[in-house]
Amino acid sequence: MKILVTGAAGFIGFFVSQGLLARGDEVVGLDNLNDYYDPRLKTARLEILRKDKNFRFVKLDLVDRSGIEALFAAEKFSRVVHLAAQAGVRNSIENPHIYVDSNVTGFLHIIEGCRHNAVEHLVYASTSSVYGANTHMPFAVDQSVDHPLTLYAATKRADELMAHCYSSLYGLPTTGLRFFTVYGPWGRPDMALFLFTANILAGKPIDVFNYGKHKRDFTYVGDVAAGVIAAVDHIASPDAGWSSEAPNPSTSRAPFRLYNIGNQRPIDLLRYIEVLEQCLGRKAQMNLLPLQPGDVPDTLADVEALTRDVGYRPSTTVEEGVKRFVEWYRSHYHHQSAQ
Repeated sequence: MKILVTGAAGFIGFFVSQGLLARGDEVVGLDNLNDYYDPRLKTARLEILRKDKNFRFVKLDLVDRSGIEALFAAEKFSRVVHLAAQAGVRNSIENPHIYVDSNVTGFLHIIEGCRHNAVEHLVYASTSSVYGANTHMPFAVDQSVDHPLTLYAATKRADELMAHCYSSLYGLPTTGLRFFTVYGPWGRPDMALFLFTANILAGKPIDVFNYGKHKRDFTYVGDVAAGVIAAVDHIASPDAGWSSEAPNPSTSRAPFRLYNIGNQRPIDLLRYIEVLEQCLGRKAQMNLLPLQPGDVPDTLADVEALTRDVGYRPSTTVEEGVKRFVEWYRSHYHHQSAQ
């Protein structure tokens, strides 16, 4: 298949692109290579992808409506994996406008491209942040998600609602995946594991919010990528049992699906740091700080629906996942500093 992967130079997009290429798909990778974090990390990921003859890269911004229209018209993609977005929960509090531009307007341009060019299936990234003020664990896709705590979460919820409109109006199959705390090699520098590792190796203290009393459903990026690819293959279909009298928010009489994609094994943040210390062979100095605005104390995903429908089974322990990250970090930054 010819598949468009937006955000292909990003963290999850890189691994999804690798997985699709490994099985023989043709991948067109789209990214705007912005400087939200060090673009050298993005270009290093792209260098690896470009080694595969079935990969082509297009530098394009999601807000470029005419550019997106032209790309879809020229390429006639079979399926689309939309992972490009302005990421970062806390940054959305400081810079709200870029989140609406990228995550709402940009999503509209992608879904319009799918609608007008007979795309078979759109799979797109949502987030566990949509659960917002919910505290009932585990977070399940049939829960209400009408109380987001950040604009980032609100933009992702808007994408889910827009997807349902297009599935309902035009019969476009759409699948939204709510990611839970993805980590692993090639991760973003603004993510906790990356920040913790850099500071511990530099002998600097790490900021630990909510005084370390967080539980997170840390999910290894390789498991996530496998789940995304399985979702691409499982085209969303109408739910024959859906009732307008008691509507399930995660399905529809339209070809629409929402799933959680997590590890279903929450880890205490302090245990996560302990595993990192063991992998680095160094102890962390911790600044214990209160809960940040817009943050939630705990996350835990109910992934039963994704397991049932696409066979998703995360298998990487946090001990193995953190070890792989540390090995990559040491190798990548030693190599970069030697150049």
